[in-house]
Parts: sequence; C-alpha cells; structure tokens
Amino acid sequence: MKVAVVVFPGTNCDQDMEHVYGKLLKQETVRVWHRETELHGSDVVVLPGGFSYGDYLRTGALAKLSPVMEAVKAHAEAGGKVIGICNGFQILCESGLLPGVLLENVGRRFLSRFVHMRVESTNSFFTSGMTAGDVVTCPIAHFQGNYFAEAAVLDELEKRGQVVFRYCDANGDVRPDDIEVNVNGSCRAIAGITSRGGNVVGLMPHPERAVEDLIGFVGGATGLAPFRPAA
Repeated sequence: MKVAVVVFPGTNCDQDMEHVYGKLLKQETVRVWHRETELHGSDVVVLPGGFSYGDYLRTGALAKLSPVMEAVKAHAEAGGKVIGICNGFQILCESGLLPGVLLENVGRRFLSRFVHMRVESTNSFFTSGMTAGDVVTCPIAHFQGNYFAEAAVLDELEKRGQVVFRYCDANGDVRPDDIEVNVNGSCRAIAGITSRGGNVVGLMPHPERAVEDLIGFVGGATGLAPFRPAA
C-alpha cells in the first residue's frame, strides 16, 4: 500500500503520519506538497493536522483551494481512501468531501488534552479492522473542533452508519451534554464521520499521537487501529 501525506503551509503532523505508516506499518509513504497536482499513484491519502495557512479566514477554507485538492477530490470520487485528522477533517468538510462544519469549541478555548472516543461503525475503510464499542484514547489539540450539521444531515449520517467515532468516557459511555466527555460540544458527541462509500474519513482527535506504548501516555497504542484496517 502506498500512502501520500499531503503537506500544506502550517501542517505540523505530517511526520507523525509518516512514522505511523512508514516505520510502524511498513508501508511506502510519499510527501506531497500542496502545490503539486498528482498523488503519485497512492492508495491512501492523508490530510494531517496542523494550522494550514495559519487558519486565516476560516480553518481549511484556504487549504481547499490548493492545487493538490483537485487530485484529492478525484481520488476520493473514484473510491480512493482518504483520511483527514483535525485540520485535515476541517479541510475535508470545507472541500465538500464530508458534510458539516467544525465550529469553535463551546467554551471558546483551545483544547489540548486526552479524550476517549468510541467506535460507532465499522462501515469505513479506516474502522473496518476495529470492533464497534472499542475505545480509543488519544489527544485533541484544536480551537474549532465542534462538529455541527443540520438535524436532517445528522439523521442521515446516523441512518447510514456514517458516524464512525463518538466522544465517550473511559468506559465507553456517551454523554453528549457532559462537557467533560463531549469536550468541544459537538452535535451528538460526534468525533469522526465517513463518506457514504466509506472511503473518506475525518476525525478531530489525534490517534497518530497514541500509536506506541512508549509515547501514548494514557492512550497507550490504542490509536494505531484506525491506520491498520482489516485485510
């Protein structure tokens, strides 16, 4: 499997993703600069976290205009696999590859802490190797991570099994109205969603920062699972 890690001005999690796929999972990886117009035959495309274009105007709003995004859209529309984490999730929503938008956290504060997220659906390439109910513990680091969509869109996501991750407590219990659990106030405690085809996934937490016991702190290596789908 060949993995393309897209780098925008302000991206800061690209090396984390190269470590996950290249060092831990032994996959071929290639860095793709945002001005490039091709993905070099990659099977999986990663839009990493960071602050593309300094988050000016609106998170992801400028990154969606980068030349590389035309290739990313074409890849996704052809069934290619794409994952966007944190800023990458924001870019996927801004570019229309995923529905909804990421608003400011309910407390209007930047949040940097560990959270728990429960696997809600395995109807995506990136959760196909996981089990519904599994809990991943990993960090978040965002100011605009409050997932919002109209009620009809949310209902459709639920109906089609497109909600793949939901904020929960350490025991896997979901409490959308509890700010200690659903820390940014996301609608229905949604932490990550997938496209209808299951090939595009976006999530706000950073599982790539909890992929090894040595560095994963309380998350251990639970974050490795989304990057290692079923064979």
